[in-house]
Amino acid sequence: MNPTPASDRFLLYSDFNCPFCYALHERLHEMGVVGRCEWRGVQHAPQLPRPMKPWDGSLGAELRHEVAMVQRLAPGLPIALPPGKPNTLPAIEQAVALLRKDLQNGMDFVQRTYRAFWCDGRDISDPLVLKQLAGEYFTDDIDGENQLVAQKWETAWHATGQNGVPLLVSPDGDLLVGCVPQEQVRRFFT
Repeated sequence: MNPTPASDRFLLYSDFNCPFCYALHERLHEMGVVGRCEWRGVQHAPQLPRPMKPWDGSLGAELRHEVAMVQRLAPGLPIALPPGKPNTLPAIEQAVALLRKDLQNGMDFVQRTYRAFWCDGRDISDPLVLKQLAGEYFTDDIDGENQLVAQKWETAWHATGQNGVPLLVSPDGDLLVGCVPQEQVRRFFT
């Protein structure tokens, strides 16, 4: 992955516990354009618990519906119904720390984290799970600077006027919201 200069980068606002974010992230990898993006983790549901709690009833039905929609939008994407949705702040802060140290290792962590949750149902709010996903690059000391970066990402996402994820912002300020068809993504990047 060759990084694109900052002025030419697309901003990708995304949350690990959103199946549409996972699907778009995988699509960007397949299309070879993820290296043109600056991934910015945001919490679209900051009230979710740590540790993850099983969802049943209407929440479980909502989660089943989301997974079924993603299966229709991205046929062939490996995805399994997780038991619930966790708070993603610990994973986002770990991603910030890793991205600030080494872009490639940080982006590898982001992809592994999406897959750990959406393919394996792992609780990505659990520090032990995050440590396994980060491997030797794990940072157990999330400092104030990493937290500040995560807060800045959240603020910038809210400033777009959108409250949904995934959200792509072009270098010119154009927006692409949601997990859209591959051809629409391709046009957005050209």
